[in-house]
Amino acid sequence: MNSEIVIQLHPETPSAAVKFLTQHASQSTESHIPESAVLRSIRSALRGSTSNSVKTAYVPLYEDGTDSWAEQELAWNDRCVVLSNGGVIRRKWDFSDEDQTIRCACIGRLAYSTNDTGPVHGSAHYTSSRADEQQSDGSAESVFGPFKAVQEERQKNNHAKEEVMAVFVFLRSIGKVFLINGMDYTFSLPFLVRKAWPLHPYGVMIQRLLDGLEIDEARATGDAPLPTIFTITNPFAEPAAVGITAGIVGGLPGRPAYLSDEAENCSRPLNAIPAAEEVVWVSRKPFAIDDILITCNPERQELSIWRYIYLKPKDAPVPLGIKKRTASRKSVSAARPHALHGSSPVHQAGPRSSPSRFDLSFTLDRMALGGDGEMEMFTTPVEHGRMKASFWVQKLATHPLASMSQQSSQHISAALFDQRFDGIREHTLLAVCVPDSSTTVFLLTVEEASNTVLCSYLKTINAVSVAPVGGTRKEIWDLLTVKADGTVSIFTHGLRELPIRLKLAQPWDANETGTSSTVPITGVTSVKWCCVSSVTLLCTGGEEYRGKFDMLPRDRLVNQALQALSLIIPIKEAFDLHRCFLEAWSQHYFWTSSNLEFHALTFALCTVLDLKFVYPFKNGEGTPSTTWEQFCALSANSRQFLDDPALQRLSLPVSPTTGQYFLFTPKPNPLLAPVLYDLRLVVHLPMVCHIAHIIRPEWADYWKRLCPNVMPAWPSPSTTRVEMLDDRIPVWPPDMAAILYGRISNPDWRFPTYETPRLASLFDIRPSYAFGKVEPLTSLQRLTTAYLCLSDSSIPSAQKRAEMTVETLVRMWGTAKKGNLFLDSLPLGIAAPLREAIRTCQLSPPPNWQSEHYELIGRRDLAFSVAKVQPVISQQGIFQSAETYMTSHHRTTMGALVEQAKTASLGEVDVVTGVELDLKGFTNIRFGQDRRLEEVARMLCSSSVPSVRLVERPDLNEHDQAKEQQHQVVRIAERTLALPYGRAMFTFGSVLTVTREAYVIPKLEYQVKIQPSNVVTGPEPGKIPLECTNWGEFHNGVAAGLRIAPGARGVESSWIAFNKPSELTPEHAGFLFGLGLTGHLKEMLTWHTFGYLTPKHDLTSIGVLLGLSAANVGSGNMHVTKLLAVHTPALLPTPTVDLNVSLMTQAAGLAGVGILYLGTKNRRMADVCLHQISRKDLVQPDLSNEHREAYTYSAALAFGMIMLGRGSSIPADVACLHRLRVLILGETKSFTTEHNRPTFDVNITSPAATIALGLMYLRTGQKDVADILDIPSTIIELNHIQPSFLVTRMIARSLIMWNSIGSSADWLMSQVPEPIMKAMQDHIANKQQADDAIELAYYNIIGGCCFAVGLKYAGTARHEAYIMLSNYFDMFSPTFDHKIKRSAVREGLSLISIALCMVMAGTGEISCLRRLRYAFGMYHQAFRYGVHVATHLSLGLLFLGAGRFTLGTSNAAIACMVTAFFPRFHHVSSDNKGYLQALRHLWVLAVEPRCLVARDVTTRETVYLPVKITTREGNEKGVSQLISPTLIPDFGKLSSIRIDTPRYWPFFVDLENVVEHKKSLLRHQTLYVKRRTAFLSYTEDPRGSRSLFVRSGSSAGDAATLDFPQLTDAKTHPASDLTHFISSFSNDTIFLAFADYFSRDDGETPAERIFHAYCHAALLDSILQDKMETLQSHLTLYQYRTQPESAAYFHLRLQDLRFAVDFYSKVYDRRFSGRAENNTRPPLIRENTVSGALQALDKRLEKVLNHPKFIKALGQYSRGELITDLSQSESKPTRELSVPGELSRWLAWYFLRNGVPSASLLVILRQLARDAHAQCIAQPLPDGTVNLLALDVGIKEVLRGTGTKMINAFGSGWSGASLDRIIEGWQGVL
Repeated sequence: MNSEIVIQLHPETPSAAVKFLTQHASQSTESHIPESAVLRSIRSALRGSTSNSVKTAYVPLYEDGTDSWAEQELAWNDRCVVLSNGGVIRRKWDFSDEDQTIRCACIGRLAYSTNDTGPVHGSAHYTSSRADEQQSDGSAESVFGPFKAVQEERQKNNHAKEEVMAVFVFLRSIGKVFLINGMDYTFSLPFLVRKAWPLHPYGVMIQRLLDGLEIDEARATGDAPLPTIFTITNPFAEPAAVGITAGIVGGLPGRPAYLSDEAENCSRPLNAIPAAEEVVWVSRKPFAIDDILITCNPERQELSIWRYIYLKPKDAPVPLGIKKRTASRKSVSAARPHALHGSSPVHQAGPRSSPSRFDLSFTLDRMALGGDGEMEMFTTPVEHGRMKASFWVQKLATHPLASMSQQSSQHISAALFDQRFDGIREHTLLAVCVPDSSTTVFLLTVEEASNTVLCSYLKTINAVSVAPVGGTRKEIWDLLTVKADGTVSIFTHGLRELPIRLKLAQPWDANETGTSSTVPITGVTSVKWCCVSSVTLLCTGGEEYRGKFDMLPRDRLVNQALQALSLIIPIKEAFDLHRCFLEAWSQHYFWTSSNLEFHALTFALCTVLDLKFVYPFKNGEGTPSTTWEQFCALSANSRQFLDDPALQRLSLPVSPTTGQYFLFTPKPNPLLAPVLYDLRLVVHLPMVCHIAHIIRPEWADYWKRLCPNVMPAWPSPSTTRVEMLDDRIPVWPPDMAAILYGRISNPDWRFPTYETPRLASLFDIRPSYAFGKVEPLTSLQRLTTAYLCLSDSSIPSAQKRAEMTVETLVRMWGTAKKGNLFLDSLPLGIAAPLREAIRTCQLSPPPNWQSEHYELIGRRDLAFSVAKVQPVISQQGIFQSAETYMTSHHRTTMGALVEQAKTASLGEVDVVTGVELDLKGFTNIRFGQDRRLEEVARMLCSSSVPSVRLVERPDLNEHDQAKEQQHQVVRIAERTLALPYGRAMFTFGSVLTVTREAYVIPKLEYQVKIQPSNVVTGPEPGKIPLECTNWGEFHNGVAAGLRIAPGARGVESSWIAFNKPSELTPEHAGFLFGLGLTGHLKEMLTWHTFGYLTPKHDLTSIGVLLGLSAANVGSGNMHVTKLLAVHTPALLPTPTVDLNVSLMTQAAGLAGVGILYLGTKNRRMADVCLHQISRKDLVQPDLSNEHREAYTYSAALAFGMIMLGRGSSIPADVACLHRLRVLILGETKSFTTEHNRPTFDVNITSPAATIALGLMYLRTGQKDVADILDIPSTIIELNHIQPSFLVTRMIARSLIMWNSIGSSADWLMSQVPEPIMKAMQDHIANKQQADDAIELAYYNIIGGCCFAVGLKYAGTARHEAYIMLSNYFDMFSPTFDHKIKRSAVREGLSLISIALCMVMAGTGEISCLRRLRYAFGMYHQAFRYGVHVATHLSLGLLFLGAGRFTLGTSNAAIACMVTAFFPRFHHVSSDNKGYLQALRHLWVLAVEPRCLVARDVTTRETVYLPVKITTREGNEKGVSQLISPTLIPDFGKLSSIRIDTPRYWPFFVDLENVVEHKKSLLRHQTLYVKRRTAFLSYTEDPRGSRSLFVRSGSSAGDAATLDFPQLTDAKTHPASDLTHFISSFSNDTIFLAFADYFSRDDGETPAERIFHAYCHAALLDSILQDKMETLQSHLTLYQYRTQPESAAYFHLRLQDLRFAVDFYSKVYDRRFSGRAENNTRPPLIRENTVSGALQALDKRLEKVLNHPKFIKALGQYSRGELITDLSQSESKPTRELSVPGELSRWLAWYFLRNGVPSASLLVILRQLARDAHAQCIAQPLPDGTVNLLALDVGIKEVLRGTGTKMINAFGSGWSGASLDRIIEGWQGVL
C-alpha cells in the first residue's frame, strides 16, 4: 500500500453565475453604439483600472445549529452582481441604470433591527425623542399601573437587533447593502473604494484609493494624508475610521473587550491606521478565534499584523465635545443635500477619488435629517472625530519584507490555522505567504495575566501559496500549502506535514482489469480559492482544478476514537495514527460505506501499536469468488437479519472462519494499556477485545459477555502470556453502569466516575491534544454529571435532588428538546432514575424555573405561562378536540351557498357592520350560554336599518303622519350618531392583524324601517345639520380605529398613508385618533404628519394632535410637543400671535399637552395650562370664542393631568392652590372693584378649576384642600351656586379624599349636608315640600357621589357598590314633572348609569344589560343626544372589548376616566361648546386587559377552569372561587392564583414572590393548563361522568397483564373499548395510532393477541396515571421479555434490565420515592413489571442450564481451561446447536445474569479456597475446625463476597446458586 493521501480533482468549469455574467456582458457590448477611440479612452480613464471581467468570491453558508455548509458564490462584473448557492443562482442585482461601474462586492453580515420601525429610522419617527425615557423609574407604575411597564418592555424587545447576512456592493459614489431578508439600503460614498472585506461580528472594512495629488499636497503641507481604511456597520452612518489602541484586553469567549488606553483615547485625537498601509488580508469566522488584520507598507517594506475588535458605540470611548457651531459646518451640510438619496454630488465638476477633510467630519444621517438642535450644540471638531470608530486595532507584530513590488502586495496570502489547546495554552498559528519569498508562521497566544493576545515568530516553511482548509479535524483549520516544486501539502497537528498526491478524477474504465486510469496533476502554482474544504488550484499552464479536501470521518465512532486517543497518546504517535488512518481511507477514495472508516482506523491502530494479525482458523481458503460469498464477506452480514422475525429464517451463506483473527505483538508496548483504557470508553469493541486479550484477558472476558460474537473464543488463563500483562490497569474493567448504580445506591461511595480528561496523567503521558481540549464523549460526561446530582449526599430531600438534576440537564443541553432526545437515546435502566427525577418535578414543580425546565419535565402549561413570547394560538401540529371540531365546523348548506352567490353578484362581499368580533374561540366560552353579545351587537350596530314601531293614529292625515315619521327618524338619527361611542368600547381590540388591503370603516345608516307599515324612510335634507353628521362620522372613525388591537401587527406608516383618502374626511380623522389611542400612531413618519395638519382641517388636526399625544402618553416627547406648540398659541413665546387655528383645535392641543405630560409635574407646561384656565380674551362671549368653555375645561384637565397626584405643600404647589381657589370661588370684591371688571368668568372657571384641583391632589387625603370645595348646606348658599357645580365639587372632594370613599349607602348619605338630607327625608315622607334648590342640590350630590364610587371601584365588580348603584339607578329612573328637576335627574341618571357600568366594566352582567336595554329603547323627545351617549357608553363599558378588558384604578386611569366621562353631556352631536367631544374616547388609556383566560396547552382552545384567587388589601387576605374566563382584581391587590381541580395538572401562580409569574400574567393574561389524560374538559363533560376512572372502575389499570402477559378475555375489562374511547381523551396522533394499531382485539396468532392485550394494559395504565412517557418503556420491556437469545443486543439488553430491576427493587423506595419527606409516590414503572420481565428470561435460562454441552463448558471455564465450541468443531452439528456461536451466547447469558467472576479470578479463588480449607482442617482448635459443613458455608460466603467486589456488579452480586455450580465445576462434578 502506498503511504500517501490521494485527492481527486476535477477541471474547473465556469459556474452558472459566471456564465450568466459573461453572456450578459457580451450582449450589452454588442448592443452598444459604436464608439470612437477618443470616447473609449475617456470611458477607460473614468472607469479606472477596472475591466469588465468577472470577479468571484466564495463564502460558506452554515445552517443554524449544524456543521453542514453550502458554498456561496458572489460573482460580479462592471454592471451586475449575482449570488448563487450551491451552484444555483439565487439573486441578481443589475446596476446598469446607475451609470456607475461596480468597484467591488463582498458577502458579510449586518446588524438589523427586528422591528421595522426601530431605531433604524432615527428621528423620522415620534418614538426617537430622548424624553421618552424620563419616566423609566419606579414612579411610572404608580401613575400608569403595572401594564405600562410591560408594554414598554415589549417595545424594547421589539427593537432588538439580529445579525443578518448581507451583500455589500460598492460603486463609484454610492454603496448598496442587500440583506438576505429583502431589505436594502443605499448610502453615499465620498471616495472610490479599492476593495472591501467582511468583518466580525458584522460590518465591512473598505479601503479607499489614495490619489497622487493628495500625497503631493500632504508632503507640501507636512501633514499626514487622511486615513484610507474605514468600516461600515450602519448604512445610516458614514464610513468610520479605524482607531489604533495600545492594547485590546479581553475580547475572547466569555471575556468582554475593552481598551487598555481608554482614558488616553478620550483626551486626544483619533489615531488612525496610516494611509500608507494597504490591507492585504482580513480573517473570517466561524472557526478563527482571533480577529486578525494584515497590512503591508510598500514604502517601509514592512508587513504589519493587527488584532481588531468591535466595540459597541456605548462601549467605545466618548470624545470630548465642545459647544461650537461653525459657519463652515453649516455651509457644508447645506451643500450636500444629495446625501439622503445617495445621488452623486451636484456641485462637483467631475469625479474625485479622495475626500476633503470636511467630508470626513460629518455623519451621513446628520446631513440627511438635519440633526437635533440639542445634539448640534455638542459637535466635535474635525480632528476629534474618533467618536465614529467602531473597530479598533492593536499592532501585534511587524515583519520585514526583502523586496516587494506594488503588484506583489495584492498576491499576499495568509491563513489562521490549528486553533486549539496544546496542553499548555490556547494557541493559533498564522501563516503569511509573500510572493517570491518563503512563508512565515507566527504563533498567537493569550497571555492570561494581562488577558491580551501575543504574537511571536515561530518558523519559516517552504510554500509559495497558503490557504486555510477544513480538512482533517472538525472545527480546527489546517494549512493547505503549495510548494515551489508544484506539490501540495497539508500541515496539521501543528506543523506536521501530510503530503498530498493529486490525480485527475476519471470515469471508471470498464476494461477487463476493472481499474481506472490514473492521471497525476503536477505543477500547481497557487491556491485560487478555498471555501472550507472546497479548493480551486491554479497550475502553471493556466489550468484550474477544483476538488474537495474533506477528510473528516463521517462515522461517529471513528471521530470519537480519534478525539479520545488524542487525549492519551503522545504527539508523534497521534500524528502517525491520524496519517495512517487517512492514508488507508484514501485508498478507498474516502468512501463512507461498508464501515470503511472503521476498518481504516483498525489498520492504523495496528500499524502504530505494532500489532500482527493471527488467523487461528485459517484453512487455506482463498478470497470469495462468487457473488454469494462476497455478500457473506460484507461487514453488514447476516447479523442484521437475526433480529428480524421475518428474515431470520432465510438461508444465508455460511460465514467463513477465515475472517476470525487474534492480534499478536512480539514485545510489550507501553501504549497498549492507555489505548485500551481509552478505547473501552468509546466502545471500539473488536480492537478493545484483541488488545485486552494481550495485556488484560479479564477485560476481553468482560466484553465477550456483553457481545459474545466479538471474539472467536473465550480468554483462558492457560493461554495468557504473563510477560505481556500490564498492572497499570485494574483487573476488571470499570463498568460505567455499575458505577452509576453504585452512586445512586450508596452516595457515600467515592469512585472515579468519568476519566477521559485525566487518563494521560494516570499513565504519565503528555498527550498531543491534536483536537484541542475536546470532549469526545459528551453524552457520557453529561450522564455522569446528572447522576452526581441524583446521588448528592449533601441534599437529603429527594425533591431537591430531582430539581437540581433537571436544572443540570437543561444547563448542559441548553434546550428541553435536546434533553429529551438525550433521555430517549438512553437504555431503559440507565434512563429510569432520570425519568423518576423528572416525574418528581412534574408532580411538584418549583415556581421559579424558566420555560425550558418546565418543557423538560413535560409541563408545557407552566412553560408557556412563564414564556416571554406568547405562543402561537393556531399553528400546524395543533389539533382541536373532537367535540370542539364538531361544534365549530358546520357543513355549508345549499341555501347558504345561494345567499353567498347572490351577495357576491350584488358586489356586497366586503360589507362591514363594525360589530364583528372575530373572537369566537373566546366569546363562546365567555358568554356562550346565551345571546347577550349578539343582542348588544344588534343595538350598537350603526350600519343596519333599525326598525321602529309607531302607534297607528287614524285621526292624522298623510302629511301629519309623514311629519310624525320624520320626528321619529330624527330622534333615531340622534341615537345613531351616538352609537359609535358604545361600539368603540364593545369592539375594542378585536382585530389582531390588519391586512394589506384598505381598511373599511362601516357607514352610518340614518334610514329607519317604520312598522307596521314596513316603510323605509330617511331624514329629509337639512334635517340633520352637516356639523352633526361630521362629528358622528368622526366618532365612527374612532370606533373603527379602536377595533385594531394595541398589539396588532401590520400597522405601519405606509399602511396608514395607504388608507389616507384623497380629501380629508371626518371619518379618517377619527380613524387617526383611534390609532393614536392604541399607540399605533407612533409608527407614522414625521413627514406624513404634515400632510394631515397643513390643510387646517379641524377634525383631522384634532385627531392627529390628540392621537399623537395619546400614543406618547406621559413621555413628554419633544417632537410631539413642537407639533402641539404650533397649534396652541399659549405654548409660543408670543401667545397673541394669530395662527389661524380654531379655538376648538387649540383646546385639543392644550388637552394634548396634558396627555403628553401626564403625571410628569412639568412646571413649565403646568403654568401654561393654569394660566389658560382664565385666558383673558375669553372672558366675554362672542362669536369668535363660542368654544371658550370647552377651552377652559381642556386647560383645567391638562393642568390636572400634568400635576396628577403630585400636589404637596411646597411653595410652588401652594401658589397653584391659591390660584385655583380664586378660580373656584371667584375674585374678592376689592379685587374686582379695583379693576372695574372681573378678569375671568367664575361660572366657567369654577367647575374646571374644581376638577383640576381634585386631580392635582388625587389620593393625597389633604382635608384642608378638600374643604376648599365645601358643599353649601343652606338655601341662600345654594342659590349662589349653580346646582351642576355640586357634581364637580363632590367628584373633586372624593378624588382628594380617595381612601375615604365607601361602597355603602351610609357613606353616600354622609356626604350629603345634614340640612339637605333632613329636608329631602321630609319631602320623601310627604311631610313638607322641599325647596327646588334643596332638591336640585340633592340630586346633583347623589350623582357626584355615585360617580366617585364608580371611579373608586372601577373594574372591580364589587358587590356592595353594584347593589348601591343599582338601587340609585332604579330610584332615578322615574320621570319628573318639572323640566329643571327632570333635567337634573336625567343627568344624574346618566352619571349613575356610567358609574354602575364602570364598576361592572367588562363583566356583561345581565341585570345591568336589562336596565340599559330598556334605556336604549327610550328615544322620545325628552331623551336628547347626551342621554344616548351616556347609555351607549354604559353599554360599551359593560361589554368592554367583548368582555376581555376592564378599567384600571391607577392615577392615570382615574384622570382619563374623569376626562372621558366628564359630567357635561352634549345636547346635539355637534355641541362642543361646553366640552370637547373628542375627549370622550380617553377611556382607552384607562383600559386594562385583566380578563384571565385559561387555554388548553395542547389544543390552544379556551376552556372553562375553576380558579382560586387570593387577594390582599392591607393585612387582610381574601380567597374567591371563580371560573375562567373571568375578570380578575387589580394586580396591586392580587396575591396568587391556584388551579386545584382533578381534571388539570395543579398550577400555582405566586404573584407576590415570583416576579416572572407576575410579568407573564401582565404580558398575556393567559393560564396555559394541561388536562389530565383520564378526564375530559368541563365543556365536554360538565358533570364529570365520562372520565376514564368512572369508565374503568380503577385508578391503576390492568397490572396483572403488565406483570405477566397472558391471554385473557379483554371484553371483561370495563374499559375494553379503549380503542374508540381514547379519541375523546387525547388528540395526539401518536396515542390515537397506538390505540388503533396496538390495542385492538383482532390478533391472528396467540402471540399477537398477547401483545395487543399488553399494549391495551400499558395504554390504560399510562392514561389513568397521566404518564404517557412510560408507553415506550413498556414496549421496551416487552421487547426485553420476548427477544430471542440469538439477537445481536440480547446481552446488552439483559444488562440494562438487571440495572432496572435492581434500581426499582433496591434503590427507588429509599432514594426516589419521597418517603423521607412523607410524600410517597408510586414509580413510573412498578417493580413487579420489570421483575416479571427478568423472571421470564430466567425461566428460559433454566432450560439452558441442564444442557450437557453447557454444563461441560461451564466446568472448563471455572477451571481456567480452554473452551471448545463443539458446534464449530464437529462435522455434524447437533440439532440443538445449529446456530454457530450459540454456546458462547449461553455462557455470556449465564455469567451476566449471575455475576460470575472471570476465569482467571475463578482459578485464583479456587486455589485460595483449597488453601483455606486445608489450613482450617490441619490447624487444631481454636485456629482450626472440625465442622466441615460450617467451614464450607463460611468459605462460600467469603468467595461470594470477594467475587462480587472484583466484578463491580449491581445490587445482586454473585448469585449463590451460581457459586454452587462453579464449586461443582472446581470439583470436576460438571
